[in-house]
Amino acid sequence: MDFQYGKWPESVKKADSCGWAPEDRLIAGIDVGTTSTQAVVMAGEAVLGWASIATGSDFENAGARALELALADSGLVPDMLELGATGWGAGHVAGAESFNEIDCHARGGRFLYGEDVHTVVDLGGQTVKAIRLYDWDRVRDVMIGDKCASGMGRSIELFCDAMQIPICEIGSRSLDVSAEPEPVSTTCQVFARSEALGLFGRPEFRSEPLSENQVYASFLYAVAWRAVGVIGKLQPLDVGDVRVYEKLGLTGGVANNPGVTQRIARELKLELPESRYDPILAGAIGAALMVRSEQRRV
Repeated sequence: MDFQYGKWPESVKKADSCGWAPEDRLIAGIDVGTTSTQAVVMAGEAVLGWASIATGSDFENAGARALELALADSGLVPDMLELGATGWGAGHVAGAESFNEIDCHARGGRFLYGEDVHTVVDLGGQTVKAIRLYDWDRVRDVMIGDKCASGMGRSIELFCDAMQIPICEIGSRSLDVSAEPEPVSTTCQVFARSEALGLFGRPEFRSEPLSENQVYASFLYAVAWRAVGVIGKLQPLDVGDVRVYEKLGLTGGVANNPGVTQRIARELKLELPESRYDPILAGAIGAALMVRSEQRRV
């Protein structure tokens, strides 16, 4: 397979069949997104294994492929698991109960970052969702990005492909600048990408062209700024022009990009907590936890 600059490397941790007790219910969550798919296998509060893969063109089978990778060599089979699914392609996961992705990211985000996290922001492939929670796991308020914005993971993927820079490198490269440039367009991902590519040279606009790292910084600053704008609409304002709780949990694939996450933290004047697992797994973890909570009601 040809190397794809805009795709995160696939990640697999094969499930440990020894990590659970007979009284534990085996559950699994699958998050079929537009760009990537995750499967997580759990027993109680323990994460036994996971897989994160590119969704690809065969989206109908992406969930099954991810679950197969997570279960490989463990002795566990899908029929032993209670399945929950979320995301754009949740309806294609055979035998799974489908759950709203907002609820799943809320549950998954709190699992990753702790019960004292009241605001979870899903930085996904197509949208930015800011979710506020009560002290328990129920969603209180939600705000979703309403524009074709540069604050979407897919726009970063396309930009990395155009620039031929691995997506796992662009974030750190964007932070290696002496001064932060202004962000490019935050209205449309097409405008943002075109404007960023136009920052090389263009003497009619500046005396000196931006360096490659400065271009990356300008582009990712726009992504971060769009996310900050969505968060700011979620609740009353008192930090600059944005109010958030002390702890903010970021989920989704973009949460792995320090060029975005560190700029969000800077603009909101807060420190981001450490995640227990890869934040891209939040939706799948939440789907598994939703299955568990449904079982408890029976």
